[in-house]
Amino acid sequence: MGVRNYLIEGGSGVGKTSVAEELQRRGHHVIHGDRGFAYYGDPETGAPVNARPYPTEAENVQWGYEHWIWPVDQVRSLVADQNREMTFFCGHSANFQHFIGLFDKVFVLTLDPETLNQRLLRRPEDEFGGKPLERAWVMRLHATHAGLPANAVSIQSGAPIAAVADAVLSHCTGLNNQRPPRL
Repeated sequence: MGVRNYLIEGGSGVGKTSVAEELQRRGHHVIHGDRGFAYYGDPETGAPVNARPYPTEAENVQWGYEHWIWPVDQVRSLVADQNREMTFFCGHSANFQHFIGLFDKVFVLTLDPETLNQRLLRRPEDEFGGKPLERAWVMRLHATHAGLPANAVSIQSGAPIAAVADAVLSHCTGLNNQRPPRL
């Protein structure tokens, strides 16, 4: 979708969706991976899977996180389409290792544990991280950075969302200012 393509990753609650919405508000092209095409599947093969196989809620929370993937062929196709100056792909995918090399730059949003916990406490129970068990899982992952791309540009996401978007944009090559030309 873009001549330059960027991936914005991070754990639940760090602000990926908010940054995506701010970038869109500014006129940038954004792909919402979590909302647009993520599904439960085998992270190695991409084959869809329908059932969570474990008897306990805790095991199913872990299984769900580890099987939340993006369709690799669709990501490749979107990256190859260069009708836009740049595109931001936002969301988490357990199979990012299969397409991470397609991006010009990868960002990981980070947040201090206290702010993350407060954000998760405000989530409704039908949103991941809104239930106590999910929140505990997210906090454990946050402490270890497990399941996130290494060697990414780390962006602190505790600032106002406009400042976080500015920080992302400051790392995007060929950008003369913070706003793209209108198409």
